[in-house]
Amino acid sequence: MPHSQTSAHRDSLKGVRLARGASPWLLPTVATAALSLVRARRSRRARAIAVPATALAAGMLWFFRDPEREIAQGRVISPADGVVQSIMPWKDGRTRVAIFMSPLNVHVNRAPLAGTVTSVEHIPGGFVPAFNKESENNERVVWHFDTELGDIEMVQIAGAVARRIVPYLAQGTKVEQGERIGLIRFGSRVDIYLPEGVDVAVEVGQTMTAGVTRIDRD
Repeated sequence: MPHSQTSAHRDSLKGVRLARGASPWLLPTVATAALSLVRARRSRRARAIAVPATALAAGMLWFFRDPEREIAQGRVISPADGVVQSIMPWKDGRTRVAIFMSPLNVHVNRAPLAGTVTSVEHIPGGFVPAFNKESENNERVVWHFDTELGDIEMVQIAGAVARRIVPYLAQGTKVEQGERIGLIRFGSRVDIYLPEGVDVAVEVGQTMTAGVTRIDRD
């Protein structure tokens, strides 16, 4: 079992598979909900807290879910759940596909191709909403993979709420297509740059599923 998958089990809660890196947000929320429920029978104040705390804990469990996926066949598959926000030709001949992730999407990102991680660079920045053009200057993690198509760049971009990106892999790691590579907490964006000559098979507004939706066409 890959290291990232093994580590994810450490963030499991009662059989629910949770994203690795969820614990700092999830555990205090669940603990507060559990404590308020225990005290609810004897305290009116605890009863008042129990309902929103339990709802918040349930929401956190949903936000940080990490479902298993049957990885699709294809040269390039989506690294993120979400909706295609833009498809833009780049000056160097590549095509950028930007995928917007709402708070309701799975936040675990996956490798678009098999290969080797050649670099993982954290770049500090702002936290404007990920659908805003100014999000180009947001905090982000830039990945480069050495693949059968050459260098593939992927960028995880933090949004207004997502103020932490958690990479699972380090430079030099070999990765399988569809393998979990990192987490962006809450809503955010993932960009992937397709090499020159690779045609895009998706369109703006299309719903994407990480590890399942194919991005390129033959």
